[in-house]
Amino acid sequence: MIPGLLQILFFQGLGEIISKLLLPFLPGPVIGLVLLLLWLMYLKDINTSLASVADTFSRYLGLLFVPAAVGIILFIPQLQQNALTIVTALIMSVVFAALSSALVLRWLSPDHPSTSESSAQAKDQHD
Repeated sequence: MIPGLLQILFFQGLGEIISKLLLPFLPGPVIGLVLLLLWLMYLKDINTSLASVADTFSRYLGLLFVPAAVGIILFIPQLQQNALTIVTALIMSVVFAALSSALVLRWLSPDHPSTSESSAQAKDQHD
């Protein structure tokens, strides 16, 4: 389990360094997570130590919601005053996310006209 924890901390530290030196607009842990994901995709396997750490963390992931729930309880009066705005923003963000995901999926699908045209053009040029 210690080697798996060291891998996570290594990639988080690497992400922090990259964030401080090259990409200050991205959080270091996010960069580290992407680097870890790329590393695991390169390896095409997850070692047992890292899997053990991930399983242990995921068992207790619900505890991370406790501070958020306490914060919500503390700000109920403000939430009630702005309920319409909050609900509108939530609904619009869900609709926007769904529509943009559908458009990207349609654009990336092999049946999309521009995708099949470009592949046909590439095939013609190759022949």
